[in-house]
Amino acid sequence: MKILALVVLLSPAHALSPAAQEFMSITKTLEPVQCQKRQLRRELARAEIEQRDDDVKKLREKFVALDKDKKVVQLERRLAELQPRVSRSSDPDDLPAISLQQREAFYRCD
Repeated sequence: MKILALVVLLSPAHALSPAAQEFMSITKTLEPVQCQKRQLRRELARAEIEQRDDDVKKLREKFVALDKDKKVVQLERRLAELQPRVSRSSDPDDLPAISLQQREAFYRCD
C-alpha cells in the first residue's frame, strides 16, 4: 500500500499544473480521432495523386464526419482554450510532459 502511494505521489502528473493535466487528459481522449484523421489525410493524399476521384470524395466525407462529431468539437474547443494557458505556464514540467505525450501518441498511431 505504501509503495502504491509513493508511486502516485511521485508520478509526473502531480508535478504538472491543472491546465496541463486537463490538456493532457483531453489529448489522450482525442488520440484515436487524431490518429484516424492523420491516416485519412495520408489516404486522401494517395488517392489524389493516383487520381481516384471516388475514393477522394469518400475520404473527404469521412474526414468531415469526424470534424462534425459534437464530442470531438467540444474537446477540441477546450484544447484551444487551454493551449495559451499551457504555453504560458510557469511550471517547467508542463511543456516537456505534453511534448512527450504527443510524441508517444504519434508513434502509437502508425
